[in-house]
Amino acid sequence: MTTAELAGVRAPTWRGGFGRLWTAAVVSQFGDALRIAALPLLAVRLTDDPLVIASVTACGYLPWLLFGLLGGALADRVDQRRAMWAVDTARGALVASFALAVGFGHASIALLITLAFTLTTLQTLFDNAATALLPSLVDKEALGSANARLMTGQRLAGGLLAGPFVPLLLTVGAAMPFTADAATYLLAAALVASVRIRAPEREPRPAGSTLRAEIAEGLRALWRDRVLRATCTATLLCNIGMGALIATLVLHVTRWLRAGNTGYAAAMTAYSAGSFCGGFVAQRVARRFGRARSLLLGGSVQTASLLLMGTVRHLGALIVGMALLGLMNMVWNVNQVTLMQQRSPADMVGRISSAFRTASTSGAPLGALLGGAVAGAYGLNGPALLAAVLFAFAVISLIPALKPDVSVVEPDDGVTTARVKP
Repeated sequence: MTTAELAGVRAPTWRGGFGRLWTAAVVSQFGDALRIAALPLLAVRLTDDPLVIASVTACGYLPWLLFGLLGGALADRVDQRRAMWAVDTARGALVASFALAVGFGHASIALLITLAFTLTTLQTLFDNAATALLPSLVDKEALGSANARLMTGQRLAGGLLAGPFVPLLLTVGAAMPFTADAATYLLAAALVASVRIRAPEREPRPAGSTLRAEIAEGLRALWRDRVLRATCTATLLCNIGMGALIATLVLHVTRWLRAGNTGYAAAMTAYSAGSFCGGFVAQRVARRFGRARSLLLGGSVQTASLLLMGTVRHLGALIVGMALLGLMNMVWNVNQVTLMQQRSPADMVGRISSAFRTASTSGAPLGALLGGAVAGAYGLNGPALLAAVLFAFAVISLIPALKPDVSVVEPDDGVTTARVKP
């Protein structure tokens, strides 16, 4: 195992910037979970057309496909801390205005779609800026632990704590989940604005440089790094598989297993609990196997879990499979993000991050369509088996990332780009 593979063993310091960023991320995720859970409930009050209701969710994906790469390029150009608190302030104002519209009875499907689209458009800048900012707040050796703590905190807030609050808030009024979400955005903005760090040194952009050229530069850097290219390909395949599974999971549970709504709730709880536990073991797995091999292990276990879910017609098998899926999904996410941060040039983290996220988001809706088609043609357990096949291909695509890496310098129109060892 190389020295870089061991990076991430050190724990980040809670004092100062990282503690505030962690709190802001967890608080904001809690509010987002409230809004995401409440939006479909509000939508069904406004219309009974399934296609129209689904379009609200679809608008949560579309901006990543349209603006994801642009958001990454902007994140590399601007002061990331200022961009984050400005975006959260804008999102807080938008959701607060929407809460007022709901409270006064002026909500509409068009307004819901506009809100979902606008919030996700702003998120393309915020998420890429946050990924690029983290290496400025913690030592490189602490990046893995920092990512694990961030993702675990967000999973706890969004996956386990927020759910029970939605019914309680709705008893007070339909606008309350959105009011709470607006408050969390504004609190998160204040926390990020209070972070004091020195902006990283950046080389001046060449004269006449455009966003389009900078996006292309980031894509080339991603493609030329063998480890990042393999990881991005594997992540895309996994997200197609997860899209197929999640889109049809309710049918898998309620019709194929005949476990009803209780079984569905148990499956989702098992996934959230597994993800939460995964945040605690991700670093131990990385220390034992290295980051690239941790991805290989995570993909292999998830493949086996999906095969179990697709072949054993028993609720217990589904719960075990979902728990393992959640556990290894968190191990995958922590190590994939950390690997990307460690291998990306400091001035390209936002652009490379956006390429990963754009690929991930494009995989989810494609997988959902494939899952629906497979379920109709081959049976309701078909999407789980399809996901297993895609995860197996993802594992195979990771093999190039396991080969020993060497430092390479390649010319690019007169500009030298160095590859870093994993």
